[in-house]
Amino acid sequence: MPIIEAAPSAGKKLFKALVIGAAGLMALSMLSPIVIISAGERGVMTTFGKPDEVVHEPGIHFRIPLAQTMHLMDVRIQKGEGEGDAASKDLQSVHTRIAINYHLDPKQVVNVFKNIGPSTDIAADRIIIPAAQEAVKAITARFTAEELISRRTEVRDAIGALLREKMQRHGLLLDEFAIVNFAFSRSFSEAIEAKVKAEQEKLKAERDLQRIEVEAKQKVASAKAEADALALQRQQITSDLLHLRKIENEREAIRKWDGKLPQVTGGTVPFIQVGGKD
Repeated sequence: MPIIEAAPSAGKKLFKALVIGAAGLMALSMLSPIVIISAGERGVMTTFGKPDEVVHEPGIHFRIPLAQTMHLMDVRIQKGEGEGDAASKDLQSVHTRIAINYHLDPKQVVNVFKNIGPSTDIAADRIIIPAAQEAVKAITARFTAEELISRRTEVRDAIGALLREKMQRHGLLLDEFAIVNFAFSRSFSEAIEAKVKAEQEKLKAERDLQRIEVEAKQKVASAKAEADALALQRQQITSDLLHLRKIENEREAIRKWDGKLPQVTGGTVPFIQVGGKD
């Protein structure tokens, strides 16, 4: 029995000690006159809730306990993604998905704190997402659905420029902007695929025709060269040349003769004139 009563008593003491320790740490934090701002952050000091106009840089800063509070603002690059529906110039439905990198302008920290709040998440919800949707709708309305695909870089730059302008008004800077994807209706996507296939087949047919024309020209040139060569040979054949070829053939026959007459039955014995008297 005494052991059973001691256990709850020890648990209560431990819980009480933890509560006192947490309260002490909180009180120490509230009463501490020193505030440390890390790299990638800026500080906004408020005195009884009223923000100062000075942007506090990273380092050690002093404050009046209970009267002043240092609010830390993250100025590092943040990543955001969003998507929305819009209409193209030719009234095609376009579903756009975008990705951006942005950061808080360190010089505008106080204004952002006053107008938006201390959290960049609040800035994304209140400023960036609505501004991005508005910019996408405004720019996609200037292009046809086909142009959104064929002129994608131009569309991206136009949306980025408009979004950058809207964000700067609220102390936010756009670092990078990318169109992750354009999605159209199924019927339009099929029409685009059919058109691309037709253009590819047309291009292939044109290339085949060019190849056939080149091969035909090569054959004509080859035939012409052969005809020119034959014509040149005919021009070079004269009676003297023919007589010379005859003599050469007779000499070759004599050179190859072994001195024996052909063995034949009946008929006239062939005679080869091998020489004559002058």
